[in-house]
Amino acid sequence: MYNSEAAWEKATVRVGLIGTGYAAKLRAEALLHDERSHLVAIAGHTLEKTTAFAKEYQTEVLSSWQQLVEREDLDLVVISTINRDHGAIAHAALSQGKHVVVEYPLSFDVKEAEELIALAKIQNKLLHVEHIELLGGIHQALKQHLAKIGDVFYVRYSTIKPQNPAPRKWTYNHELFGFPLIGAISRLHRLNDLFGKVFTVNCHQRYWEIEPEYYQTCFCTSELCFTSGLLAQVVYGKGETIWQSERKFEVHGEKGGLIFDGETGYFIQPGETTPIEVSTRRGLFAKDTSMVLDHLFDGAPLYVTPEESLYTLKVADAAQRAAQTGLTIFMADTLDQS
Repeated sequence: MYNSEAAWEKATVRVGLIGTGYAAKLRAEALLHDERSHLVAIAGHTLEKTTAFAKEYQTEVLSSWQQLVEREDLDLVVISTINRDHGAIAHAALSQGKHVVVEYPLSFDVKEAEELIALAKIQNKLLHVEHIELLGGIHQALKQHLAKIGDVFYVRYSTIKPQNPAPRKWTYNHELFGFPLIGAISRLHRLNDLFGKVFTVNCHQRYWEIEPEYYQTCFCTSELCFTSGLLAQVVYGKGETIWQSERKFEVHGEKGGLIFDGETGYFIQPGETTPIEVSTRRGLFAKDTSMVLDHLFDGAPLYVTPEESLYTLKVADAAQRAAQTGLTIFMADTLDQS
C-alpha cells in the first residue's frame, strides 16, 4: 500500500496519460469509467492528434511528456506511447515522485530496466509493466488445462500478420518499435509465465525494406530451451511479403496436446478431441487498470511483477544477441553479467 501522501480512501488518483494510440484510448476509457481515478492531462506525439484525443476525453493537452511528468497535481503517469521512449519517461516520472504504469516493454535496455525497478523501490512508488496477455482467455485456458497433458516437451507459438501495403507507422520503424521480440515481448512472456526459466536461446530474423528507418516486412524466429528440457519455437512476422495470417499456440505433452488456433481451443488425447472454451480478449486494459487502482487503494496484489517482466526482457535481449551473432546464448551467462 502506497499511503505516504494522503488518506486515499477518500481521494481520487490524478492521472497523466502519455500516448494517443489504441492502448491509450482504452486506458482513457478505463480511467474515465472508474470513480477512483481522474484523467487530468495528456501528452502525445503530435499536437493535432493530442488535441483531438483530449477533446474526446475532456482532459487537458500538454505539449510534451516532459511537461506532463513535472506536473505536481499528478499521482500516476500511464505510458502508452512508442516503445523507444518507455524507459526515459518511466525514469523521469519516478524521479518526480509519480506512480508509473507502462505498456510493455519497460525498456529496450536490460540495465535501464534494472535501474528503473530499483528507483521505484527507492521512491516507494508503484512501477507496473502491463502484460495483459496473462489476463487473456487463451492464457487462462492454458493454465487451467496444462496439468492434463503431463510432461510438456514442445511448444510452438506463432503470430503472423500480413499487411499489404505495410503501414508507415512506428510499429514498422526499427528505432521506435525495437527488436521484434522486445517490441512484442508478450510472445516470450507467456512462455516464461507458464514454463519458468530458460537455458539457451537461438534466434534468426530478416527484414525487407526500401529505406533505412521503416521496413515493409519483419520475420523473426526464436528457439528456446528451458531448464526443464522443454523446447519452444516462437515465430513473429508482419508485413507485405507474408501471405497467410496465423495466430496459433501449440503445447505438446506426454499425455496429450493443447491447441489454440485464433480464439478456438482444443484438448487432444488419443482418439478424442475436446473443445476448450476461451473467453474474450475484450476488456483486458480495463481489467489491468482496475487492478492497478485496487493495488494503490487497498494493497491488492497485481498479477505480474516488474521483476518477472525484467526476466523476460533478458530472454528477449538474449534473442537479439543471438540474431546478431548467429550464436547460441546461454541465459546463465546473461544473468551472471547483470
